[in-house]
Amino acid sequence: MSGEFEKNDRGDLFSKPVRAGKRTYFFDVKSTRGNDYYLTITESKKRFGDDGKFFYEKHKIFLYKEDFEKFTEGLNEAVTHIRENAPVIENSTETEPSSDTANASSSSNINFEDLGA
Repeated sequence: MSGEFEKNDRGDLFSKPVRAGKRTYFFDVKSTRGNDYYLTITESKKRFGDDGKFFYEKHKIFLYKEDFEKFTEGLNEAVTHIRENAPVIENSTETEPSSDTANASSSSNINFEDLGA
């Protein structure tokens, strides 16, 4: 799949799924009724309920074009900080952030160059 598709009834213009370990991120370009474009970023994780059945837990943010520059700057700063300051952990497995960390990251700014988009 090239990631691009024709506009449908919901205003979807472009979609790029990115599989990353146990998560999938979806970068979706949509349009408003006034034909203005915006981006949704969705994190989707497969979870198992108490009954053993799986479901997808999703977290979504909406990013409007007037915020792209500040969002990108914030993400770049955060990623650079992690790359320069995070301790080196050998033989680590993918870890889940705490709920406090996950909630904080859902409202922080992100840079698309570092995501390979």
